[in-house]
Amino acid sequence: MVFIVGEIGINWDGDFDLVKQMMYKLKLFGLNAVKFQAFTFETVKNHPESTRLMNSSITKENVEKIDNIAKEVGIEWFCTPMYPEAVDFLDRFVSRYKIREFDGKQIVQNNKTDLFQTTYKKNKDVIISSRIVPTSCSFYDDPHIKWLYCIPNYPCSFDEIDFSLLKYFDGFSNHCNLIEAPIRAIQEGIEILEIHVTSDKTKDFIDNNVSFDYDQIKEIMKIAKS
Repeated sequence: MVFIVGEIGINWDGDFDLVKQMMYKLKLFGLNAVKFQAFTFETVKNHPESTRLMNSSITKENVEKIDNIAKEVGIEWFCTPMYPEAVDFLDRFVSRYKIREFDGKQIVQNNKTDLFQTTYKKNKDVIISSRIVPTSCSFYDDPHIKWLYCIPNYPCSFDEIDFSLLKYFDGFSNHCNLIEAPIRAIQEGIEILEIHVTSDKTKDFIDNNVSFDYDQIKEIMKIAKS
């Protein structure tokens, strides 16, 4: 069975009622986990929506509340830390970490960044996105590392995705706005699928252009669980 991760990420705007509703929906549809992001203002200060991004970041102040909601819903959650200190405050709440493609390409090139070293030392599973085939990386066969093929364009086109490369990866992190992309990845036999999710495509959530709404997610799950 495919392990399906719903990337809530920055599509909840710091609204705890909304994030609880999203977790309940995704649990109902059969997703295995939801994922968030943890960043600092320095990371996003040049983004035109920096304030909204910070509202959606997992922090020392809101991490326990997120954890309590996930426990109430009964769904696993984990996070993409974008700075080393986030790994430490996340550690007692999560059983795995996610490394974004921006940092993943450095790991593939065997550049052991502070972020990766801090994460790796926690002795938990680490999921790494990469556009580059990671077979030359010294961590490629590490049992604690899972690799996701990812095209880091928001959105990417279907034609940009080389599905023949999936054989070198454990899974697929989707940024294509067509459900045919994750469905094709599932049919190729992936172990892990990460998809961005939104509660409402008509709203202006920042990642809506790469996210699937509930109806689309249900279509994807029919294939994933068949």
